[in-house]
Amino acid sequence: MSTTTKSGTKAVSASKAKEAVKGANSGTGYISTIALTMMTVTTLAGIANDVQLSFYGLSAVTYLLIGGILFFIPTGLVAAELASGWSQRGGIFRWVGEGLGTFPAICCLLILWFQTSFSFGSGIPGSSATIGFFTSDYNWAVNFAESDHSWKVTLPIMLGWLAYYWFICWLATKGVKVFSNIAKYGVIFGTFIPLAIMMILAVVWLCKGNRPAIDMSFSGFVPQWSGISTLSLAAGVFFSFAGVDMNAAHIKDLKHPSKQFPVVVFISMILAFLIFVIGTVIIAMIVPEGQINLLYTLDTVFRDLGAQIGFPDLYLVIVYLSLANSFAALITNLAGPSYMLGQAGRSGFLPKWLQNNNKHGMPSRMMYFQMLFMTIVAFVVFFLPNIEGFVALVTQAITILYMLYYVFMFVAFLRLRYTQPNRPRGFKVPGGKVGAWIVACVGIAASVFAIVLAMYPPAQLKAEVGSGFTYDVIIIAMIAFVFLCCVLLYRLSRKRNWVDPTNQFAPFTWQIEGMKKPGKALSNIPTAIMSEDQDPMGMPIKHTYTPDEMISLPSSATPEQQAEAAADLLRQKGIVEPDTPEAGPILVNSEASTKAVQFDTPNNGVPVDGADGTTKLPTPTAEQVGATALPDNPSAAADIARARAKAAAAESRDASAEVKAYNAEAKADDALAEAEGNARTATATANLARASVMKDMSDLADGKAPASDGTPTIMSDESSKTTTKPAVPNASAVSSDATATGKPAADGTAAKQ
Repeated sequence: MSTTTKSGTKAVSASKAKEAVKGANSGTGYISTIALTMMTVTTLAGIANDVQLSFYGLSAVTYLLIGGILFFIPTGLVAAELASGWSQRGGIFRWVGEGLGTFPAICCLLILWFQTSFSFGSGIPGSSATIGFFTSDYNWAVNFAESDHSWKVTLPIMLGWLAYYWFICWLATKGVKVFSNIAKYGVIFGTFIPLAIMMILAVVWLCKGNRPAIDMSFSGFVPQWSGISTLSLAAGVFFSFAGVDMNAAHIKDLKHPSKQFPVVVFISMILAFLIFVIGTVIIAMIVPEGQINLLYTLDTVFRDLGAQIGFPDLYLVIVYLSLANSFAALITNLAGPSYMLGQAGRSGFLPKWLQNNNKHGMPSRMMYFQMLFMTIVAFVVFFLPNIEGFVALVTQAITILYMLYYVFMFVAFLRLRYTQPNRPRGFKVPGGKVGAWIVACVGIAASVFAIVLAMYPPAQLKAEVGSGFTYDVIIIAMIAFVFLCCVLLYRLSRKRNWVDPTNQFAPFTWQIEGMKKPGKALSNIPTAIMSEDQDPMGMPIKHTYTPDEMISLPSSATPEQQAEAAADLLRQKGIVEPDTPEAGPILVNSEASTKAVQFDTPNNGVPVDGADGTTKLPTPTAEQVGATALPDNPSAAADIARARAKAAAAESRDASAEVKAYNAEAKADDALAEAEGNARTATATANLARASVMKDMSDLADGKAPASDGTPTIMSDESSKTTTKPAVPNASAVSSDATATGKPAADGTAAKQ
């Protein structure tokens, strides 16, 4: 395990490491659990989607149960595990890329993007046919929907709907907080309130003696077999349950992604299942199978239910409430796939002209480009002779694409159980590897089953489309077009440098571990830690890890120990925490929690004020040292010990350098003070000596004895002390010495005899 620390780095704090281990602060917190749950319900279910399922009567409940067990539950379990283990930006792109590689990940993103584009684009002309239901003249609205009209009539209506869609697209570019609130309240007013009204009035409808249009006995739950064409439309059941993972695009907008997203998945699954079952059964009860029409059956249901309470125009209220749901669904689908594709695209998978983040953090160009593509699809469908048939055909083609998308996800999930078996996951599919195999195989089998069934034209659509051959050709052409786009985009991204160095998309873990493609890695380091302080995807890896690198991760009941283990690892990698506070001063006055570092004291005899030959340095308390957690692996413990020793040595060197600086400064101050004192002393001595000599010479000249004994007294800077200097000889002493030695006198005169 490498312990190299890059210059200029600081150790990450335990609090930051704790957040990395728990995934607690890895998101922005812009979206609440409730908001993302409502957004997910919007992508999964709506009472308008129940109309297609109502063809099967009470047996639709059986289809829904089978679809829930074979597809909905497996996708929810797998999405929850993948999100809790790989909670970085990207959603399905991140998960499939970790397990299978870059190209399958790009395919999944583009499939999701095309799925939403085809679905909403093909639905715009159909919405034009229902414009009459925004009036109170129900009969006129039905006639308008069923009749053929000149393009001069329908084109302005479709343009109005397109303007509405473009407005929603513009609104979605205003940021996560804006569209999450719109989606939350949109699904409440557009789905849950109408569903509650439907349930209450259905009870009233039954209590008034109305007979259900379907068999309500137990035998009604048994599907009626009438050939494989009957089952082909049942593939739509699986498609109805698709989308639980779509809002993983916003996983980093949750405050606690690895905890909240699994909760979002499971709550959304329950709510969506209830919407499907309740709405489908009520519609099937009120409208006979032969009268069900995908365009306006829901309006018929609410008109009949409203008539039970003397308010047949209830359908008009629901139509306007449904606008809120369509608002929520469109803004969620525009902000989901494009948001995800925009995030991944800036790491090198999208042309530069599609890469941008506006001031609200949204990829506005990508979103407007998707809206442009939807507009083109809408015009293509508009000029087809049979709108309803083509919409159903597009639904089947999208089902096939979406099921391929989930095949990728299930395979990636299963492979990650083997290639990254020790990677921490906040939630794991129960049953170990056996449980993972069962869930993945059931999900893959259900997806393949739906793909096969969707290739057979339903009996209800043969007359609409024209022939089975035409049906298959159109579906295959649409699928081929999508995969051709995937191949072209991938090949172009490898040949061109489209990487935006400022993107915030973390590299795959296998890239951080130095591999060219997904491979075996026994590492148990959480992805949140591995992504900490890394340069974005497409740029060179900043902090490398080895595939077998381990970290001691105690149980979740001891988050402090987890934090310490994570902090040790990040210190070894030299990872900087941006918000780490600056270190405090080395010299402290407190005598508590300190250790002494010896240094040589100056020999000038002048002590430094307040210094006693030691400098105090801070050190951890005994409790802090005792709480330090070390990995169980001996080699890991040795590596951590070496890393700590290096860190301590570096800290000691820094402390020694600062101590030396203090010593040098003290010595300089002492030398200056001593020089100043010596200068003052010398000056005073010279002045006194000169004055004394001049006085004695004056006395001698006058024939008087010297007034002093030649020993001047000099006061020091401290008035209470005196310093006796060597005696200054008088004139007679000088003459005597000169006579005895034969040397000249001090003043240069000859000795007198």
